Amino acid sequence: MKREQRPLKLTLAAVAKEVGVSAPTVSKVVNGREDVAEETRARVLEALQRTGYKSPLQRKSLPLRQSVEVVFDSLNSAYSVEVLNGVMEHAAVSDMEVILSVTSRQTASPLGPEERAQRIIDEGRSGMIVVTSAFGSAQLEAFQRRRIPIVVVDPLNPPPADVFSVGASNWAGGKAAATHLLGLGHRKIAYIGGPATAECSQARLHGYMAALMAEGIAVDDDYVSSGPFRPENGVRGMKALLALEDPPTAVFAGSDSIALGVLAEARRQNIRIPEDMSLVGFDGTHQAEESVPPLTSVSQPLQEMGRSALRFILRQVRGEDIDSRRVELATHLVVRESTAPPPASHAKSAQAKPAVPASQARQH
Repeated sequence: MKREQRPLKLTLAAVAKEVGVSAPTVSKVVNGREDVAEETRARVLEALQRTGYKSPLQRKSLPLRQSVEVVFDSLNSAYSVEVLNGVMEHAAVSDMEVILSVTSRQTASPLGPEERAQRIIDEGRSGMIVVTSAFGSAQLEAFQRRRIPIVVVDPLNPPPADVFSVGASNWAGGKAAATHLLGLGHRKIAYIGGPATAECSQARLHGYMAALMAEGIAVDDDYVSSGPFRPENGVRGMKALLALEDPPTAVFAGSDSIALGVLAEARRQNIRIPEDMSLVGFDGTHQAEESVPPLTSVSQPLQEMGRSALRFILRQVRGEDIDSRRVELATHLVVRESTAPPPASHAKSAQAKPAVPASQARQH
């Protein structure tokens, strides 16, 4: 049974205790009185800013409607749009306003961790949802000090255990993609993944590796690469694979966007998909359905991930006890027209070679 709790109210007494002065002294600083020593005033002001205390007059000026800020590193992918659609859908039924913020990884934020957290309070936000971005410990600590609800979706770096997060079963999805290709008869399968340090990309890689090694197939270093979740990474990875003396017969791309780059480069080099090479994507976006040929892809419940993130925010705002701080939603493989058995010549070659025992398979 869930127990309702009221959020902790930050009082003048609490601020006074932290600074080591009396509550009336803090009150004088808040109200702009001059009969306070400058050194004391400075310490009180610093504590007020750090804790995000607002006077009753300031609190009355905040908007009555709840709002949440959703932060993306970019919005130029179908993945981001689908997650945002999920947030917006649940916000509509919850009568909550959504504020969108896009922060490029190449552009440093003009606000420091403390200033960014304080801005959330100053603008009356109920919390923040951070999608596929790295969120540093200093930023998280600044939010936690002010008791600002925060949820991370598919974080690039593993979040601390006490931070709410939403993701998908990336390892299982990676394994399903490779298993599908193995079932078609492919033995030379490449992986063009997302950022090497991204937690979701690592999980997809490890799932792919597990499927290959279960069949006694060594993981070839030349068949594995990483880069941004962008088409240009697929183009670059495909060029490198086709330049190999022994190119793969199938490619597992770590996102649909990467897969689109692979498709583009395949067309430029007159490689037919799936007749000459099979291709599997990851995300299950509308791009996978609309590509030519339609992409076999591991589908993530992207809109549900957005809805789940906002539910986490609302439950924190209500002060509910939440047993689990991590939601991991299931993925499933959607088979379309970009995968087929390998060309006959490759299939015969693979059958002629003895399998490598799993115990000898080389780990990447």
